[in-house]
Amino acid sequence: MSLPAASSSPALKVLGQYLLPMWPRVLLLACLLIGSTLLTLTLPQLVARFVDTATAALAKNGAGLGALPVLTKLGLGYIGVALVVQLLSAGATYLGATIGWSATNELRADLTRHLLSLDMSYHKERTPGEMIERIDGDVTALSNFFSQFAVRVFGAALLLTGSVVMFFREDKLLGLGVLAFAAVTLLIMNKVRLKGIEPTRKEREASAQLFGFIEERLSGLDDVRSLGGGAYTLRKFLKVQRGFFHAQSKAGVDRTAVWQVSMLMFTLGYVGVIGSAVGLYAAGTITVGTALLLYQYMSMVEQPIDQLTQQLQDVQKAGASLLRVGEVLSLRTALPSGTRPLPAGPLALDFEDVSFAYEPDDAETRVLSEVTFSLAAGRTLGLLGRTGSGKSTLTRLISRLYDPTSGEVRLGGVSTQDADLTSLRSRVAVVTQDVQLFQASVRDNLTFFDERISDEQVKAALGEVGLLEWAEQLPEGLSTSLPAGSLSAGEAQLLAFARVMLRDPGLIVLDEPSSRLDPATEARLTAAMTRLLAGRSAVVIAHRLGTVARADDILVLGAGQVLEFGARDVLARRPGSHYAQLLRAGELRPDQLDEPTESGDLLGVLA
Repeated sequence: MSLPAASSSPALKVLGQYLLPMWPRVLLLACLLIGSTLLTLTLPQLVARFVDTATAALAKNGAGLGALPVLTKLGLGYIGVALVVQLLSAGATYLGATIGWSATNELRADLTRHLLSLDMSYHKERTPGEMIERIDGDVTALSNFFSQFAVRVFGAALLLTGSVVMFFREDKLLGLGVLAFAAVTLLIMNKVRLKGIEPTRKEREASAQLFGFIEERLSGLDDVRSLGGGAYTLRKFLKVQRGFFHAQSKAGVDRTAVWQVSMLMFTLGYVGVIGSAVGLYAAGTITVGTALLLYQYMSMVEQPIDQLTQQLQDVQKAGASLLRVGEVLSLRTALPSGTRPLPAGPLALDFEDVSFAYEPDDAETRVLSEVTFSLAAGRTLGLLGRTGSGKSTLTRLISRLYDPTSGEVRLGGVSTQDADLTSLRSRVAVVTQDVQLFQASVRDNLTFFDERISDEQVKAALGEVGLLEWAEQLPEGLSTSLPAGSLSAGEAQLLAFARVMLRDPGLIVLDEPSSRLDPATEARLTAAMTRLLAGRSAVVIAHRLGTVARADDILVLGAGQVLEFGARDVLARRPGSHYAQLLRAGELRPDQLDEPTESGDLLGVLA
C-alpha cells in the first residue's frame, strides 16, 4: 500500500473535520480577540492625549496643576482598559487551548482507530515506533499549534490590521508606507517559511525512524545481548541518531531564517517611521503625543508580525504534521468490511481452492496453493506441518488479516469477504504463543478495558482456567496491577484463555499453546484448553503431537499444499498416512494419543 502524493487537500480536510464542529467556541473566541484588539488600539490614543494634555498645561502655566483632574482620568482610564485587555486575552488563551486540545484529542482517537482498521500490508512495512510517532508525535505538534494559533496568529492578524488602519487615520501617506512595509515583510517571511516545511517533514520522518529503531532493539534486547550484537546495534543506533540530528539541525536553521528576516525588516521599518515622525513634528503637522502614538503603533505592527514569526515555526511543524496525518487518514484498507453477520454458536470453517501470496502479482511466491478442506461446526482441527509450510498464513486468512489471492474462505457458511469485520473479529479468537499483557490491572488485562463486563464474569472465566484461587490471593484482587514480566509463560497462556472465554467466540485459533511449557504446566494448560474448546470450533497449530492429541481432524500442510486431511483416529490407523508416519517417528501408538507427550517433533519428519 503506497502513500498518496503530499498535498494541502488532506491537511485542509483534517482542519475542517475537527475544528468546524466547534464553531460556537470558535465564534466566542473570535469575539474575545476582536474586543481585546479594539481596546488595545485605544491605549496609544490615551497615551497621546495624556502627553499632549500635560505638554499643553506645562506650556500654559509651567506647573500643569489645572490639568491634573484630566490627567488622572486619562491615567485611570488607561489602567482600566489595560486590565480589561488582559482579562479578555486570558479568556481567549484559555478558550483557544480548550479548542485545540479537544480537537486534537479527538483526532488522536480517530487516528488510532483508523490505523487499527488498516490491513497487515500497511503495518508490516512500519515499526511500532513509527506508529507511535504518527499518533503521538505528529498530533502533539498539532495540539501545540491549535492551542496557540487562534490566540496568537489570528489575534496578531487583527492587531496588525488595526494598527495599519490607525496609521491611515493619522496620515494617509504614512499609512500607505506602513501598509506596503507590512505586506512586503509578510510576503518575504512567507516565502522563507515555505522553505522550512519540507525539512521539517523530513525531521518528523527521521524522528519516527529513530523511535522505530529504539523500539525494535529494546524488544529484542535479550537476543542482541546473547548473540553479541551490542557493538553493531550501537553503531547502527548512532547512524540513525546522526541522521535525525542532521535533519533536525537543517530544519532548525531553515525555521530560524524567518526570525532573521523579521529582525532585518523591522530595523528598516522603525528607521522609516521614526524619521517620518520627526519630519512631521518639525513641520508642525503633528504634536509630540502624536509622534509618540506613531511609534507605539509601529510597535503594534512589530508585535503581531513578531508573533507570526514565532508561530511560523509551529506552523511549519504543524504543516508537516498535517500532511502526514492527512496522508494516513486518506489511506484505505485493502480489506473493506462486508455487511453479513456471522451466525451464533460454533462456526463451520471451509477453504475452497484457496491460494495466497504476499505479493499477489508473483505466482512463484505463493504461500498457499489450492487449499481445500471443510471443518464441521464444533470440531477441533489439528494443523501440522514444518516451518514455512503455510500454517500461520492459513490462520491469518481465517481471522481476515489478509484476503485470499484466489478461492474463498467461509465461516459459518459466510465468506470472510462478505462478513461484517466487527462481527468476524468478535466471533473468531486467536491465542498466540507470545501473549501480550499490559501494565494494568488483572481485570483490564482480561476485559481489554471493557467496563460492561462484570467482575462476576471475570471470576467465572478465571475459574474455568484454574486461576481463580491465584487471583483471590493477589493483594488487591482483580484490581492488582500486573507489572511487565510478572507472570510465567503458562500463567500468561491461561490468562489468554480466560480472555477468550469472556468473548465466547464461535471459532478459536491456538498457535502452539504449549510450546514453551514444562510437563506439569502443560498438563494444567491442557485441562484448561479442554474446557475452552468445549462447544466451539477450533484450529490448533502444533509442532508436537501431544498438542493435537484430542483433535477431531488433522490437516497436514507441506509447501503450502494439503498433504493430508481427515479424521484423526482414521488417519492414525491408516499405516500409509502422513499422520501415522509421524506417530511412528514419535514412537506413539494410537491408543496413547490421549496422553500429552514431549516427543514427536515434526520438523525433521516433514522435511
